[in-house]
Amino acid sequence: DASVPEQVHREVTAALSQIEGIGSTKIDFDIQEPAAAPSGAGAIGKAVIPGVKNIIAVASGKGGVGKSTVSANLAVALASTGASVGLCDCDLYGPSMALMFGTDERPLATEDNEIIPLIRHGVKLISMGFLLSDASPVIVRGPMATRYTQQFLQQVMWGDLDYLILDLPPGTGDIQLTVVQTVTVAGAVIVTTPQEVALIDARKAVSMFAKVNVPIIGIVENMSYFRCPDTGKRYDIFGNGGGQREAKRLGVPLLGQIPIDIATREGGDNGMPIALQSTDSNEISASFASIARNVVANLR
Repeated sequence: DASVPEQVHREVTAALSQIEGIGSTKIDFDIQEPAAAPSGAGAIGKAVIPGVKNIIAVASGKGGVGKSTVSANLAVALASTGASVGLCDCDLYGPSMALMFGTDERPLATEDNEIIPLIRHGVKLISMGFLLSDASPVIVRGPMATRYTQQFLQQVMWGDLDYLILDLPPGTGDIQLTVVQTVTVAGAVIVTTPQEVALIDARKAVSMFAKVNVPIIGIVENMSYFRCPDTGKRYDIFGNGGGQREAKRLGVPLLGQIPIDIATREGGDNGMPIALQSTDSNEISASFASIARNVVANLR
């Protein structure tokens, strides 16, 4: 619109003329056409990551529901099928993948300042936990969190991947919005526990993805129940059926139910995700394998 630079010229000239000591003014404009969208960009400038076929976000409305455990084991379960898989730990403030995959290596960079991801259990990894010591907090405001997230997505040498799993922080804040505005996300997996206080926040996460046109792949109900190892009796510590009811209400699949399990916790603490174990002999590993199959089947 040609009237815009004219208006800017008038208003700037008028403002400068009010300043004592300024005589005549001359203002130069450099008017350029907007840059073309990058190759593969979507309607609002979102881009694909070269070589990455499917980007899957794993999200939750609140913390403490086991989202990182689901992310790590989903990545391992997918890799065990022969797929090429990457895992980006987008939780800058509480990164956990360094511990959950049992490595404290530091990633290297190329001459072009591209970050080379670490590889553990057949999964390519990047996490703020690889860049900081265990005791070092990440103290950054929103704009810097946005920048770090964009670097993890766009400046890491992911190579050819069938699936890139994004372990998002809890909530619906800057990092989540940065992800969905930066790259094309194929779908989101929502992790919740059965009780209503977790489902309330899960609905907020679902609503956020709906507003940015990211499809919901389905719901994973974590900490679904506890089975006593001595008696085999089942205890529904956080209630029963919450994930199933919520999935039905939303019209999305319940991808699977994961019980509270000591070996799962130990695997996460020891850098050996439970999904590494044989699905023939381990019920939890078999559950994650089933969830991985359901995720693939429900990708749109």
